[in-house]
Amino acid sequence: MSESRRQSSLSARVSAAELAFEREHPTHQANGDEQRYASAHYAMSFTKGLAHRAETGLIENAEDFRAFRNAIDEGFVDAFTWSVPVSPEKVRQWEAPTAGVVHDLEGPDAQAVTMPPAPALGSKELAYEMAEVYELALVRDEPLIALVAGGGTAKINATITRLNNIDYDVTGRDGRPRKSDPSGKLDLQTVFRGSSPKVEEGPFLTQFLWIGNDLPSGESVGDGYIGYGALKVDQRVSVAQQQNYMIDPKKWLQVQNGADVRDNAILFGEKPNRRFISTPRDLATYVHDDALYESYLNACLILLGMNAPTDPAFDKLSGSGRSFLNGTTNAYGNAGRARQAGGFALYGGPHILTLVTEVATRALKAVRYQKFNTHCRLRPEALAARIEKREQIQNAFPVLGSRFSDLAAAIKPTVTAVMQTNSAAGFNTAFLPMAFQEGSPMHPSYGAGHAAVAGACVTMLKAFFDTDAVFVRREVKSADHTSCRHESSHHNKDKVKANEVKTTKDVFARYQEGDVAVHYTPNAAGSALQASVGGAFLTLEGELNKLAANIAIARNMAGVHYFSDYYDSLRLGERVAIGVLQEQALCYPTDPFILSVPTFDGGVERIGAR
Repeated sequence: MSESRRQSSLSARVSAAELAFEREHPTHQANGDEQRYASAHYAMSFTKGLAHRAETGLIENAEDFRAFRNAIDEGFVDAFTWSVPVSPEKVRQWEAPTAGVVHDLEGPDAQAVTMPPAPALGSKELAYEMAEVYELALVRDEPLIALVAGGGTAKINATITRLNNIDYDVTGRDGRPRKSDPSGKLDLQTVFRGSSPKVEEGPFLTQFLWIGNDLPSGESVGDGYIGYGALKVDQRVSVAQQQNYMIDPKKWLQVQNGADVRDNAILFGEKPNRRFISTPRDLATYVHDDALYESYLNACLILLGMNAPTDPAFDKLSGSGRSFLNGTTNAYGNAGRARQAGGFALYGGPHILTLVTEVATRALKAVRYQKFNTHCRLRPEALAARIEKREQIQNAFPVLGSRFSDLAAAIKPTVTAVMQTNSAAGFNTAFLPMAFQEGSPMHPSYGAGHAAVAGACVTMLKAFFDTDAVFVRREVKSADHTSCRHESSHHNKDKVKANEVKTTKDVFARYQEGDVAVHYTPNAAGSALQASVGGAFLTLEGELNKLAANIAIARNMAGVHYFSDYYDSLRLGERVAIGVLQEQALCYPTDPFILSVPTFDGGVERIGAR
């Protein structure tokens, strides 16, 4: 028996290795801007941490970038210390520039998934997504609950008007598609929502960033506390000061040179308040210090706490299908009997909690190869500086022609609005107002780590849970134990009588007659959540897709990423997760099952053990 098990274990490992080997290893292709503008001191490449000139905002010596690129290609960490000339101000470290060269033993190889070229300088798409990042900065302190049909504010409405007036087709003709209204324009229900199915339904923010669980200590879903074993997690975030950073040329240059300028006492004040996520700045604060997978772990804990239904095709294996359906018979000839075995270590709570977190590191390795080794794309804070210093740059480097002037002209009303906002703070510049003092992290923009992890983790959640479930307010019956009167007899004790009472629960569940739709939003102060009952049902698929978009685009709200970073990294993460699930499915030799995974493009990927 032991020898047989040894052989079957080897067979499973070989099958997974063969599956991985048979995956096509794609060609990784950048947009060519690095080579195209090499003679202009790599004006379209990531150079943060090298020494920059104040006059142009470009690096002082092109050789510094070439040394940086050589270190990336060689793949040894020490090269970044000994071979790359850095700015004297540099304190911050480049983050994991060699992660993409590692091999992994589960899921696709880090170099077996890829992303298409990023939008190039001179394209309509780059101009439009730079306008989006600018506009997100302009509405950073507007209420998120205004981003819904019938809502709006003067600033949000002005932003939508400016974006709709840019020569660009948001439906996909000119680049990566966004959600839009029937006429192909942005509106309050679609702007900044992303691209995946059902993200345009309901409030802008997913319920998973607001709600909690019903807890033994008495808190309910609408109190915003998530059960984490015997602990509870508060969904409220620290409130950052309404201040934007890096609009001062001197501060901008200091940050580009790699200085560490973060100061939480300034960012949050001496005694920060906490509230439910209420503005784009709050959402940016969430993704400033999050443990990358934490929002997806929280979503998983919420769903497990609600006993949310799992994918119907493996209800039996997960244990959520507690009895056989009437009229059906299992392999042993039994019908209608309650199940006596369920999931725990195998496709139960601990398994999915592990999968949600486990896949994050694999997505990060894959996206690091794209960031450093393939694209090395400059951050929005640097592209905004190219707009600000366009005349000096183009005079110094004729190879650029009028490209930065053309970019500024294509989005002129937005640039003007940004300059007016910056002027009110004392700096008449076109620098991008940043939510973080230190601006972007110390790695290139494309792809996005948060978005890749979002794609991978949300894919795991969509594989495990029934994505057709809806968020409902449901009436449930429970026993209300009340004490009866104490009788004086020595032989009688206090009697307890159980009365049936009806209460309501808010859960993600398969629809039943009598269920009503529910969703939550914060009050004006962000101090509490308010329930709205009735109307359209929010689906689990839509709320999970929205969770991925909210977290990824929150980085755009902070000013550190573009739309294409979100769009393509999400799909890269999805492929990583699907690969992990495919290999895990090979390892289960008994009960057949199928996981149906709705993709971010609207299709369905089916993964199973048969």
